[in-house]
Order: sequence, then C-alpha cells, then structure tokens
Amino acid sequence: MTHPTILYFLLLLLSLSSGQRSSCDRCDLHFSCNCSFGGFTHVAAVTDRALTLDLSFNNITIVTQDDLTGHRRLRALKLNGNRIAGIHRSAFDSLWSLEELDLSDNRLTALNHKWFKELGALQDLNLLNNPYSCLGSSAVFPGMVRLRKLSFGGPDLKELKRGDLSGVTQLLELTVNANNLTRYESGALAYIWPLGRVTLSLHGPFLTNSALASAVLADVSYPETPIALEDLHLIGNQSVLPFREMAKRRVRFLSLRNLVMSDEAFIDFLVVMDGVPLSVFSVDGVTLTGEGRWEPARWTDQKSIDEFFIRNVELLDVFDFVKQLSMLFLLRYPRKVSVINAKVMVTPCISSRLLVNMHYMDLSDNLLTDLTLQETLCYGDGTLKDLRVLNFSGNALKSLSTVSQLVAKLSKLTHLDISRTGYSSMPQGCSWPSTLRYLNISRAKLTTVTTCLPITLEVLDLSNNDLKSFPLLLPALRELHLSGNKFLQLPPGLLLPNLQTLTIQSNTLNMFGRSDLQSYRRLQSLQAGQNKFVCSCDFVEFFQIGIKDIDVLLTDRETESYVCDSPLYLQGEEVGQVRFSVAECHRVLFVSVSCGVALCLTVLVCVLLWRIHAVWYLKMTWSWLKAKRSSQRRRQRHRDGESEALLSFDAFVSYSERDASWVENFLVPELEEPRENDVNLRNQRPLTLCLHKRDFLPGHWIVDNIMGAMEHSRRTVFVLSENFVQSDWCRYELDFSHFWLFDGKDAGDAAILILLEPLSRDDIPKRFCKLRKLMSSTTYLEWPQEEERTGEFWRSLRRALRGDPEEDD
Repeated sequence: MTHPTILYFLLLLLSLSSGQRSSCDRCDLHFSCNCSFGGFTHVAAVTDRALTLDLSFNNITIVTQDDLTGHRRLRALKLNGNRIAGIHRSAFDSLWSLEELDLSDNRLTALNHKWFKELGALQDLNLLNNPYSCLGSSAVFPGMVRLRKLSFGGPDLKELKRGDLSGVTQLLELTVNANNLTRYESGALAYIWPLGRVTLSLHGPFLTNSALASAVLADVSYPETPIALEDLHLIGNQSVLPFREMAKRRVRFLSLRNLVMSDEAFIDFLVVMDGVPLSVFSVDGVTLTGEGRWEPARWTDQKSIDEFFIRNVELLDVFDFVKQLSMLFLLRYPRKVSVINAKVMVTPCISSRLLVNMHYMDLSDNLLTDLTLQETLCYGDGTLKDLRVLNFSGNALKSLSTVSQLVAKLSKLTHLDISRTGYSSMPQGCSWPSTLRYLNISRAKLTTVTTCLPITLEVLDLSNNDLKSFPLLLPALRELHLSGNKFLQLPPGLLLPNLQTLTIQSNTLNMFGRSDLQSYRRLQSLQAGQNKFVCSCDFVEFFQIGIKDIDVLLTDRETESYVCDSPLYLQGEEVGQVRFSVAECHRVLFVSVSCGVALCLTVLVCVLLWRIHAVWYLKMTWSWLKAKRSSQRRRQRHRDGESEALLSFDAFVSYSERDASWVENFLVPELEEPRENDVNLRNQRPLTLCLHKRDFLPGHWIVDNIMGAMEHSRRTVFVLSENFVQSDWCRYELDFSHFWLFDGKDAGDAAILILLEPLSRDDIPKRFCKLRKLMSSTTYLEWPQEEERTGEFWRSLRRALRGDPEEDD
C-alpha cells in the first residue's frame, strides 16, 4: 500500500470509532444546505434532494465511500477549511451532476486522479493550500473537458511536470499558488488553450531563478489573456528579467498585486516593457522603496497604455521621495486613470496639463482639499477638456460651491462622484457643466437641498445624509437614491415627472399609499425597506393587495426588510404577514353595522315582546310574587287560628265584556239576590261576587285589582266562551290565573269553569297548559240551552261556590 492509502485507512478507523454520522437540517426552500461552522467531524447527512452543500470550516478529517452516496442532484460541494487528510477513491462517484468542488485549505498530502474520474460535469475545482508537493505521479484531471475554473498549489508545491494538466483543454480562469516552486518542466501549463484569466502567486525563490520564472510566464502569456501576478518582490535588476518573456508575447493586460518594488526595479520594468502594446496596467497594494527617481524611464514608449490603475500605495521613506510626481509621464496617454488611496495631496497644474487624453479620472480616498483641488484641476485653464467621469470621493472637501465652480469648465463631464466628503451645507446657486447627468453626494453631512443641484441630472445619489425633505423640481431625473436619511414620507412625485427608480431605505418613513405612488408618472422600481413602518390597516392592506394594481415593483420586498415598528404588539412582524380583523380595520363600519344589527334586534325583540305582552307578564309576575307572599302570610294566620275575615267574596268572576249581559242579567241576580219564594234558598245567605266593573278600585293598576280580587275571593269563576278566548284582557286574566290559581295543589278546587257555549279544549291557547289540563281533568258547568235545566245548573254552581258536597234542602 502507498502512504496515502495507509493514512486513509487509519483515518477511517478513527472515524468509525467516533460514532454515527450526525445530520444537518439547515436547508432552505431552494435545497441549499449551509452546514458551515457546525462543528461536524465528518460529512453530515442531508436530504438527497440537496443542490448545494456547504460543509466549510468544520472539523472533518475524512470523506468515506458512503458519505455522499445518493446525492446525484448535487451541483456544488464545499469542503474547504476542514482537516481532511483522506478521501476514498470512489467518494465522489455518485456526484454525476456536480459542477463546483472546493477542497481548499485542508490537509491533503497527495491528489488521486480516481477522485475525479466520474465528475464529467465539473466546471470549478479548487485545490489551493493543501500540503501536496506535486500534482501526482499521473495526470490528475483526465476527462474533465467541462472544467472552466481551476485553482491549485500552495506553500508546499515544489514541482510541476509536463503532463500534470493533461485533459484540461481550456479554462476561463486559472489560479496557481507557486511561491515555493523549485522545479518546472517547460510546457506544463501550455496544455491549456484557450486560456482566460491567469493568477500566479510568485513569491520566494521563484523569481530568483529567472529561467524557472521565465518558463512559467512563457507558458501562460498570450496577448488576450489577462495576467495577475501576486506576492511579488521586485528588488534589483535580476527580479525583472522574467518579464521579458511576457514582453515577447505582447501581453496586453497585466495586474500586479501585493507588490514590493524599488524605484530602480520599476525603471527596469518599464525598460523591459518598452514598446509592448500593454493596454491595461493595474497595481493593487504596492510598497515603494527608494527616492522615486523615475527619470531614466522617460524615454520608454508606453503610449499603448489605455487604463492605468494604482491603489493602496505605501511609501516606506516618504520624505526621500522628492520627485514622487515625476512618474506622471505614464499618465499622458491613458484615457482611464485611477489613483486610489495613494496619499495624493495635490497634482501640480503642470502635471495635470499632461493628461490630455483623460476621459476617466478617479482620485478617491486621497488627501485632496478644496485648496489643492484648484491646483489639480487648473482652475481657469482648458485642462481635462475631454474628461467624462470624475471621482473625488473620500477626500477632505468641504465647499460644494468650490467644486461646482471647478468642474463647470469641464464641458464634457457627465459623471461626478463627490461622496464621502465633508459637505454640510448647500449654497442656493451653483455652476455646473450642462452635460452633467450623474451626481453622487452620498455619505456627506447635508441637512437640506437647494436649487444648487443642476436640473440636467438623470441620476442623483444623496444617500446617508441628514435630509428630511426633497422639494426640488428635477424634470430629467430618472434615479433618486435617498437611503439613510430622515425622510418621514416619500418626496413629492409631481416634482419628479420622469423618475423611474427611487431608493429610500433606512429612513424614518412611516408608510406610503396609493396616492403617493400614483403621483409619480413613470416610477417603476421602489426600495423602501428598513423603515419605521406604522402598520395601520390602510398601509397593510395597500402593501399586501393594493400595490399590485400599480405598476411599481418593490425590488427589495423579498429581503424581509418591511417590518412593523408600531403598534407595539406588531413590532418586528413582517408587513406582508400581518393579519387584521374586521373590527380593527373597519372600526366605524363595524360599530355602525353592530349598532344597526343591535338596533334591529332590539326592535325585533321589542316587537316580539309587545306581541307576546312580555311587559304585562313581567308586571304580572312581580304582582304574583307579592300576592303569593301575602297569601302565605294569610294562610299562616289561618293556621294560627285567625279568622278568615279577609275573604270578602265568595268568587271572583272573570268574563268577556261581550258576555257581560249574561253575567249581569243571569249570574249576579241568581247568586247575590235572596229568593224568598224559593224554600231551598230561604235559609241560605246570598253569595257575594267580585266583578271588575263595580268592585275594582279606581286609580289602581288592573293587575293589582285582579290580585286583590283573587286574594279576597274563595273561588274564581271563569265564564268561558268564544268571546272570552278572543279577548285580550281575558287572556291576561287567564295568564295571571296560570300563576296564581294553579300554583298550589288545590288549584282544581279554586277554579270553577262555566261554558256559555260549546268550547273544546283545543280552543284554549296552548301556552295555558295548566288550564288546558284542568279542562281535561275537572268537571265544568255548561250553561244549558233548555230552560228547564237551568235550575239544576244554578244548584250545581251554588254547591261548587259554597264547597258543599251536595246542596242543602
């Protein structure tokens, strides 16, 4: 067994002894599983539907044969930043759809070509910063015809042999970390064609061996291939010699990063590149040593440079660079120049006059002031007459009036960036070039805007100031950026008739509505998240439903930035998820409908109560309760031996007014008047009847009279007829008797029923259930239609009223 194989099995045994695999459930709706920084010691189990699996920065030491089985849909796998020292030869065999694989920053001491044999769809492979010294004894990347981005190498890479990259036919991007490369076979990188962008890290002994460095640069240098060289130390003539191969290949795009360079080496570099059609020259992160004497290189031909970019300049001996600006001869020909964070305090006017071809100038993050800016732009001169784009952001500028006067003479200027400056106020009037279309004054200290702003603007960025309103008319403005201010509402749309894009995030905006957006005639995109929204019913309804009827797209709606700030119980809730009840959102309507329904119900109940005489029933019940207590006291006195003097009547007669003639002409005379000619009645006292016409007390409520009459009567006589049943008042008396007469056990003895005409039990209202029951269980008297039977009727009635079992002779 080879050494890597033995190491793999040792790690496998260690992994098996550590326990079973744990799972990761951090997968989103797009089947992207982010399991980074999870502390996993082995490949975590995820759903087999995952498309992206990120296991970076864990403690994984080995990838076994079964860890990734079944993940045929996986497109991207990130295992960088672990401790992987062993990978089974068939660990990736099931990943047929894999397009991106990152194994960087691990502990792989050797690469195995069997890992990649089934990865025919792989497009991006990163093997950087692993401790392997070579790519392997045989070709590592056979059959990877779709590979477009390849990164390999590290501090331990010592050699590259011809054939190491066979199988890789073309790349869009190649990154090689070869700081400590000691052996290189010419042609090792030449297999790759066509070759896109190349990034080489060439620090350490690499450049000291000019033959080795020249061979590498020769294999990757093509006129249309951008080359980026990192971690260079160009000190002395010897270090510049490898660039001769690049010069021979007529390289057009060159970037130097993290560069340490002396002025002598820079002169030698320009000499080597003399006449080379270099169109883009970029230096990012450079430490300069020496005195800055560039004069010996003035005679070199650098006319082909179209873009010059330099950023993050550090001068070790700043006071020794007495002629640091003499290198401006390089800027005579470029049309695009960027000198960023280079501690530039001033560019002498005599040097600025050299910039005759300048279309784009970026002097951001330097030490320019209002005073030195005048010198740089040569106020009053015709310098920079072709300048289109100017960037002064991140400088110590304080007067907006000054910069407007200085750029007013730039007759072709369209873009001006003066952001991240110290502007705190804006004058009422300013001079601007009529061609100015894009203005950026973001991250300043402005509190108000005035008519100083040119009306020709199409794009205006005022983000991250202290603005509260925008009352300006800018008819040509298409984009307005106001994020990070203190706006309480959207700016008036009538002042911005052509506005298409508005960003007003991170303000104090409470809400916006249909009328606000409809005031903009052409608004298409709005970003208004991260504000202090008051989640009222109108705003929430408009945000969720109403905005769909307006042709305005909330481009930041899906970023969960629309969150309620008030009311307090909704604080932190997403506006799109808020749900209100009808009572909360339509309070007036809800109260009106509720009151209307309540009123209707009240009217309906009142009508119903009136129809069923509920008020009368309540009063009757109350009177019945009082009468019942009075009756109980009377009965108690009777049990105590007191007389029944309180019983003033033998019977209370209940009848209909339509039957009054029968009561007055027959009943009363027969029972109350003495009959001297009748031997049977001669010794009996006349009966006393209670009639409402003559015995009810005037001025008292009728119910009280009825109660008094029943309380002072031994019996109650109901004269039943069709008239009685149809009479409302007779129904009242029946209802009252329903409570009074039939509450006790002797209810049948207290009531006497007289039927003046045939009347069935069904003719009695159903609600008088006890009376109906009484008619079915108690014998009642019927007024005879034959005159010869009237005597028997009267005798039976008298006997019932007196309570005698049979009439006395």
